Amino acid sequence: MEALYRERRSWLHSVPAGLKLLLVAVLGTVFFLVARLDVLSGAALACSVVVASLGRPGPGVRRLLLGMAVAVVLIIGFHAWQGQVRVGLTSSLRLWCACLLGVALSASTRYTELLEVIERLLAPLARTGVRTDRLALQLALMLRFIDHFFGHWQRLAESHRLRTGRSGGLGLVAPMVILMLRSAQRVADTLELRWPRR
Repeated sequence: MEALYRERRSWLHSVPAGLKLLLVAVLGTVFFLVARLDVLSGAALACSVVVASLGRPGPGVRRLLLGMAVAVVLIIGFHAWQGQVRVGLTSSLRLWCACLLGVALSASTRYTELLEVIERLLAPLARTGVRTDRLALQLALMLRFIDHFFGHWQRLAESHRLRTGRSGGLGLVAPMVILMLRSAQRVADTLELRWPRR
């Protein structure tokens, strides 16, 4: 998420993180319940306008949108080959809307702000004896490691392309796993020093 965050403030940055997260959840659910192409097309246009209103997208957002555009074309092509063009259009519009909602949220919200929202949502569980601080930390680490994973993958892919002139593909999986295991071990050691087991 942090790789998609846009430092330059926009109108969406001033909207509370909790409200944005709620809107993403509600609208995402609505999009997957609606099957009318005209409604989904209008929603896709509205989501595109929202993302465009945030300003020029960063490299991370551009790569993500390009990948999603390719996925949309493949989905439509596959369903057209199966003789189900309408299903392909419906699925691709839903996917595109959900992707743009996620981009708008990630580009305008720091993951620390989302973590604060999650902590507030988990607060009632503390009365039942649940260690909400540890649960919130686990969620924060999950979000951070997703961002960390994509950052490492992009650097490995770029390095491999510079050395060989071609994509690394599945050959990058092994070094990626080693890097992530090392990162996880460093984080575990740090947490052990800060919060030793009792």
